[in-house]
Amino acid sequence: MKMGSMPIAVLMQRRTLQHRWADEAWEAVGVVPDRGDLPPLQVLSQTPERDYYLVSGLELELYPDENEGYYENCVAPESKVFVLWRMENGRAMPVRASVSYVEGTRMFDSGENADGVTMPAEVYAWLAGYLREHYQPKPRRGRQHG
Repeated sequence: MKMGSMPIAVLMQRRTLQHRWADEAWEAVGVVPDRGDLPPLQVLSQTPERDYYLVSGLELELYPDENEGYYENCVAPESKVFVLWRMENGRAMPVRASVSYVEGTRMFDSGENADGVTMPAEVYAWLAGYLREHYQPKPRRGRQHG
């Protein structure tokens, strides 16, 4: 059962490389809340060396069975939004995003393209509010000897 959601847009980047096996590199480099006024794809800058474009239409969704992963991400030294993306028509396009550390790990382990980007303060506040209302961390047990 979905407990909450937040529309977002993902900032993607293409960089030209001087490498013998690849001409360019793609990655998600940022996330912003989407207030509903963003086009599906907006090119922000385009040069031969680097392109930036914003892709809207994604949603961060919160489910109770991922609470432990949300908590681990929230208390991490640098909280992340995890973005899974695929190449479509010659451009890297985000297809899924999550604030669960566990789901982010699954994205990285899947063999698909995924990046962790710094979580914006507004997303962090939304996630922390959800956790305060819907999650109680399990007490950590000390090391048992014997």
